[in-house]
Amino acid sequence: MTFSEIDIEQEIRTKLSNWKELIEQYQTPDSRKAGIQILNTFLPYLALWILMYFVYSYSIWLALGLAFINAFFLVRIFIIQHDCGHQSFTRSQRANNFIGYACSLFSSIPYKYWAKVHNHHHGHTGQLEERDIGDIDFLTVKEFRDRNKWGRFKYRFFRHPIILFIVVPIFYFTISNRVPLVRSFRGMVSRIKWSQVKNNLLIFGIYAFLAYIVGWQRFLFVQLSIIFLFSIIAFWFFYIQHTHDTSYNNWKENWDFLLASIRGASYYKLPKLFQWLTGNIGFHHIHHLSSRIPNYNLEKCVKDNPILNKYTNIITFRESLKSIQAKLWDEQRQRMISFEEYYNLEKNGLLIS
Repeated sequence: MTFSEIDIEQEIRTKLSNWKELIEQYQTPDSRKAGIQILNTFLPYLALWILMYFVYSYSIWLALGLAFINAFFLVRIFIIQHDCGHQSFTRSQRANNFIGYACSLFSSIPYKYWAKVHNHHHGHTGQLEERDIGDIDFLTVKEFRDRNKWGRFKYRFFRHPIILFIVVPIFYFTISNRVPLVRSFRGMVSRIKWSQVKNNLLIFGIYAFLAYIVGWQRFLFVQLSIIFLFSIIAFWFFYIQHTHDTSYNNWKENWDFLLASIRGASYYKLPKLFQWLTGNIGFHHIHHLSSRIPNYNLEKCVKDNPILNKYTNIITFRESLKSIQAKLWDEQRQRMISFEEYYNLEKNGLLIS
């Protein structure tokens, strides 16, 4: 780590020493805003789903176009579920759990199981020992260098854009969330896994009933096309919000929560429409500072406290495409590097021993 990077980290700790006071007022849920968000999310989603069902008879391609739009409304549904898992959407724990569980029947992501894994991610984001739970796994430069040819090939195959951004999201949503593949880390009790099984059975029952009522072929086309597109969009957002040039990763003994939030998560600056469709989750650095801030309060928190944007990585969609080349965490340079950069460093003997 260079002296300038050390200075920046120290400046962040100093300038944002009062970060808890800055965000405190935005952590209070608003029932009116929550209710409006439920209406302006679920009603368009259901309307587009029904429209897709009828359009399917005339044009599959038009139906797929509608599926792409509706996938973003499913992202909004999932953001509501996500907030409920953090107990931040409403003031009532019972209401949060009821709404969150209802959302999971649309997103197909089991509510309690995913919330448990995701909250673990929030408590350990940027910790290299915990990167395989609730995060997109990656290797450090040293770990990649120590692998044999087969090990390097497997990792390069996994990080190929087609695999990582199309195959992996579909696998994650159709398989990983159906069975408890996450290793039994601390606190993952059997009742959480059982809730996953119950969610699977209920979704299967609902799918079977609707397929019987409206026809299995048309139902599966409409529902699965939305789910698959949603999985790719959601996975991309999660990836880009933690994979960028000025990211933050460290071993537990040197880990800092503030730095992990401000430097490790990005501000994905999108056009207003897409910011709205994705439930303000682009303000990811604020969300990691406090998962208790409802998504509908994130933008106001940023506008009222511009200093929270001063040290984070602000990226546009075009700029975010560069992050596709981020493959390995370079501990020496404290940033993600591409395979091409790695091999150039290796060739020139610039890798630390």
